[in-house]
Amino acid sequence: MAALRNLSMVIGAAVAALGSVLFIAWSRYMPGRRRYRRPGYQLEYSPLCTQPMYLDRQILVLGLDGAGKSSIIHALSTNTTRSSSAPTHGFNTAQILSQGFRIELLEVGGSQNLRTYWNQYLKNAHIMVFVVDSTDDKRLQLARHELHRLLEEAPELPLMVLANKQDCQSAIDISAIHSELSLHRIQGQREVLLLATSAVHDGVGQSTSLQTVRSLLEERLHQVKGSQQNLIHLQNSCWQTSFEREKSA
Repeated sequence: MAALRNLSMVIGAAVAALGSVLFIAWSRYMPGRRRYRRPGYQLEYSPLCTQPMYLDRQILVLGLDGAGKSSIIHALSTNTTRSSSAPTHGFNTAQILSQGFRIELLEVGGSQNLRTYWNQYLKNAHIMVFVVDSTDDKRLQLARHELHRLLEEAPELPLMVLANKQDCQSAIDISAIHSELSLHRIQGQREVLLLATSAVHDGVGQSTSLQTVRSLLEERLHQVKGSQQNLIHLQNSCWQTSFEREKSA
């Protein structure tokens, strides 16, 4: 029975991972929206040129189960907090349209059978948000292990760590979490930001409001946008210089 239960968990995790990939691909790459027109029941396509132009960006939200990832995604996408949320057994997504960006917040569940699939989502992410339960001191070592495993596979991915549940009296302070996660080992190697948060009370006590977290994420995405535009400009300049040399020769 134990073997059958383990097999079912593995199959369930694989189905959840495949479902998330298909969902993301469908939402991102489907062309203009279809709609029916009564006369003749012909299909009419909404032209793409009439839709606002947005730059697609993805924020990958990871962390152990029970850290509060779903509540944080809810708060970031709706600017409201809620007292509780159901555990994420597969994946959870939300979308933000802001300042020329179509931002996808993608959460992958943090249970043991899903953590093995985390690295598969790194390549499409522009920022990784890693959520830690500040009251779960017994699993901080496990959270550190999973975090550094991801960082080794994505050495250039910007990182924001949210020490969540700072509204609880048993919460570990931010400096202790910095030490427990060994963030000193990666500072200077990549951009990393550690913030104390509460997903159920916005900005309570010493925690950072989730509106501020959202603003910081959007600011970082603008930096990504600027660096990409500079790269395109550099490539165009190199192409133009090469063309002028061939023309003069």
